[in-house]
Amino acid sequence: MKNILPNIRKLYNEFPRLFWIVVLARFIDALGGTILFPFFSLYVTQRFGVGMTEAGILLGINSFFALGGSMVGGALADKFGRRKLILFGLVLSGLSSLSLGLADSIQIMYPLVIVVGLLSSMANPAHEAMLADILPEAKRQEGYGILRVVFNYAWIFGTAMGGFIAARSFFALFVIDAVVSCIVAALLFRLLPETKPKGMEEAAHREESFWETVKGYRVVLRDLAFVGFIASGMLALIVYIQQYGSFAVYLRDTHGIDSKGYGVILSITGLEVVLFQFWISRLIRYRPPFLMMMLGAVIFAAGVFLYGIVSGFMMFVIAAVIVCLGEMLYFPTSQVLAAGFAPKEMRGRYMALAGFSWSVPNALGPGAAGYILDHFDPRLLWYIGGFLCLLSALGYFALHLKLGTQERFTPAPPEKEQEPAAA
Repeated sequence: MKNILPNIRKLYNEFPRLFWIVVLARFIDALGGTILFPFFSLYVTQRFGVGMTEAGILLGINSFFALGGSMVGGALADKFGRRKLILFGLVLSGLSSLSLGLADSIQIMYPLVIVVGLLSSMANPAHEAMLADILPEAKRQEGYGILRVVFNYAWIFGTAMGGFIAARSFFALFVIDAVVSCIVAALLFRLLPETKPKGMEEAAHREESFWETVKGYRVVLRDLAFVGFIASGMLALIVYIQQYGSFAVYLRDTHGIDSKGYGVILSITGLEVVLFQFWISRLIRYRPPFLMMMLGAVIFAAGVFLYGIVSGFMMFVIAAVIVCLGEMLYFPTSQVLAAGFAPKEMRGRYMALAGFSWSVPNALGPGAAGYILDHFDPRLLWYIGGFLCLLSALGYFALHLKLGTQERFTPAPPEKEQEPAAA
């Protein structure tokens, strides 16, 4: 126990101060988001008396328009920098999401989710580009691991709180999310400088119009290996996102587990990440990254198959813990690889297209899952999901064979990374 404080101090000193400011802000923002987001499908089905198919369509529309917001945001981040986009996104997404809680009919929800999708996603590429700006390549794996640990502290508190709050008032979830977003914006307004390298910023203003910056996406799309990386991610993530929408409805309608039980399951997996993510990130930092992605997708598949097989609260906890183990291998590695593909001057646009790994599954997954839950044996959703995760794993194995030996994707040997620390 006496070594805990020195170890925390040592860890703090290994990363720049600005990184910890971003980590703190992401924690507070994630706390508000995790109170609301996992319970949105429950809110729609309960408040408006519709099936999971319609709730999924709403989520799909939101994510489809989030694609456009993210694409514009990535170009803006490369052209004008990260800070303004992040502040803009926090305030407007928080206030716009509050409107969802004020809607009094399902028809009004449709235009609202379009606006929320556009505004809430515009700052996402700026967030990812800022972290890549701040962290040197040697520290990114651990840095993203720390961010996941902190994010899962938010899951522990947020999902447990959200489950209890949702049982009393869904509207309160929207209010809390909006207030938290504005608090984070105020914090970052005082503490967050621009991180885009000065030389790049001046060159962008001097040499490129905004439209030329947008056209730079053609360069990204010609990077076929990067496109393959995104496609493999889509297959795994279209399954993973079901945990935060369809899974809650599946537990309630098929197994009689209410929002409180669902919140407890998410909190347990959040605690798992807090306890083990940083250790796992250090354990795999010199391992072939595409193989780590493949292993994560295989473990996803195992846990997801179990969702369709088991019954009873404790068995679902075990299945969710297995899926979470896959998460801890998959997500920090994915973020490091996405940053590795991107040239510095196109980092915002690469990160925006990397967001397709999330946005397309978010656009298509909820509606497809809702249709399966409403019209077929609900367990079929998880059998199909496990198969898609295995296909994703094959995609990452192919990328390992093609790119695994390239220097930008090969982890540095321990002695190379330890020399500066010893100095």
